Amino acid sequence: MSSVLDQQRSVPPAGARRPVPPRRRTRLLALPEARWALAALLLFLLALPVHLLDGPAWLWGTLFAATYVTGGWEPGWEGLKALKDKTLDVDLLMVVAALGAAVIGQVLDGALLIVIFATSGALEAVATARTADSVRGLLDLAPATATRLRPDGTEETVDTEQLSVGDTIWVRPGERVGADGQVLDGASDVDQATITGEPLPVAKQAGDEVFAGTVNGTGALRVRVERDPSDSVIARIVKMVEEASQTKAPTQLFIEKIEQRYSIGMVLATLAVFAIPVAFSDSLQSALLRAMTFMIVASPCAVVLSTMPPLLSAIANAGRRGVLAKSAVVMERLGQIDTVAMDKTGTLTEGTPHVTDLRPLPGSGLDEESLLALAASAEHPSEHPLARAVVTAARRHGLLMADAEDFTSAPGQGVTATVDGHTVTVGTPVRLLAGADHQPHRAVVAELEEAGRTAVVVLRDQAPVGVVGIADRLRPDAAATVAALTRLTGHTPILLTGDNERAARPLAAEVGMTEVRGGLLPQDKVRAVKEWEAKGCKVLVVGDGVNDAPALAAAHSGIAMGKAGSDLALETADAVVVRDELVTIPSIVQLSRTARRFVIQNLVIAGAFIAVLVAWDLIGTLPLPLGVAGHEGSTVIVGLNGLRLLREGAWPRLTKDTA
Repeated sequence: MSSVLDQQRSVPPAGARRPVPPRRRTRLLALPEARWALAALLLFLLALPVHLLDGPAWLWGTLFAATYVTGGWEPGWEGLKALKDKTLDVDLLMVVAALGAAVIGQVLDGALLIVIFATSGALEAVATARTADSVRGLLDLAPATATRLRPDGTEETVDTEQLSVGDTIWVRPGERVGADGQVLDGASDVDQATITGEPLPVAKQAGDEVFAGTVNGTGALRVRVERDPSDSVIARIVKMVEEASQTKAPTQLFIEKIEQRYSIGMVLATLAVFAIPVAFSDSLQSALLRAMTFMIVASPCAVVLSTMPPLLSAIANAGRRGVLAKSAVVMERLGQIDTVAMDKTGTLTEGTPHVTDLRPLPGSGLDEESLLALAASAEHPSEHPLARAVVTAARRHGLLMADAEDFTSAPGQGVTATVDGHTVTVGTPVRLLAGADHQPHRAVVAELEEAGRTAVVVLRDQAPVGVVGIADRLRPDAAATVAALTRLTGHTPILLTGDNERAARPLAAEVGMTEVRGGLLPQDKVRAVKEWEAKGCKVLVVGDGVNDAPALAAAHSGIAMGKAGSDLALETADAVVVRDELVTIPSIVQLSRTARRFVIQNLVIAGAFIAVLVAWDLIGTLPLPLGVAGHEGSTVIVGLNGLRLLREGAWPRLTKDTA
């Protein structure tokens, strides 16, 4: 039987779905790279109008000189240190090229090059610092203190770092669990979203495992510590993120991969262009002019700009669509992915339980709406997420809820209240449908659970009258996103979830996924990513929670959902979907591939200009002004070509033909 709720629109959750650590942000201007880049940019902006309006040369000259110093001293110094280690990098080459441009009168071009490089370095430093901040902030999920029980039964408050394996701790309602351990006695519902990503609290009783940093519900638990705090799941998540960040393959733009050879070759060629004519009795001035011209026309300015404008334009275009790619490197790498792994809760789904099915039982005399009103009346005083889902559904339908009297709640079991003179119980099927005469009722429960729902039984005066199905609702664009990613990569995305596989498979089938890995802890997700990458796959992980962060860091590329995403996931991921619109994920992958094609086009254009100008300079006599004009012309052409990705029409609108 279909539910009347199927036709209702979803209601967005109020507030955050899961606890996140407080922000520990490094201030932007606390980073020296950011301060120097800002100073260089401001000086450049002051000098530019003075220069363009033919102002005093001493003024714009001084301002441009200050721009060179503030923006260029750090990459220049790093380049010199690399040179000391017998390594030549493009940073030093760019500083030399900028100074060379100034020597021949192209002061503006050189200053612009300096500003671009300084800004790029600052953005990289900011991204690194923010990731480190978030990793440190994750430790705030675990409480600083815990209540330890002495052998004589008395209590003492201790720092969680002082807990040892074998200690017994007391976890009161609403507190965070202080250490990984096993429940000795007590019963409660524990919110494990930060660890497993499960959308609903999990009932815990004697013998069950609990994790540090998870939030206890309404019951009290006595827990025996099973792991040292330094080896808790939360601590291991921190360690995995740090290790993945350090061991991740070097993130370099395409042009940077050849910078060493190009730099050395250009320097040697410039020296040769100067030395050989002098050795054959050419004048020093003529040889120097030819060498200077060669250095200008062969400098990689146009080559570097071949890469940046398309990627930066793609970043800006994606930003307008609600996707923040954190760097040009990220934009380049997104187009390389060939395997996609997606989290379930909060990624494919909204991350909040909703009533999906109402099944009045034969003989109850109830229809769907009256069943919902009865359950909501009993659940109204409860703060349990399932109860909130039932009450929210009743309000959305405009149903009147009767007053509940004599309300009681049993953690992990359900609630009981008196409603309109009847004793109404709402709880788990295992407890309420235990007798043999409830076999037909259990069949309804089994049907809902087989479909991936959480079944809640409603009793009136001890007699079952209905079953309510509750589930985390799919995002509207989930199926379209999976289909588009399948077309782009040639492989169906894989579902990685901390939820149980039985609940995940129906949802995966609904969106077209065929491979599901359920019941995964954070280290299991990392293991799966490394397994695929060991086979040569370039994996994109899409997630939103703390439990997804290690996999986001370990993968070739990671995208986080922005609205309910944890701080750690947002900072660890390479890109963030700000408005949680899943369909933008295949779009940005396609946009990245388009940007890579533009980069290749620009490299061909820049290479052709360099080859022609260099050949002219070596074979004939290339006038310096013409060489500068050709060099600057190629820079303008590749820049304008890259800026085409800023156009509204450049954002991919995926169709069945997208490849």
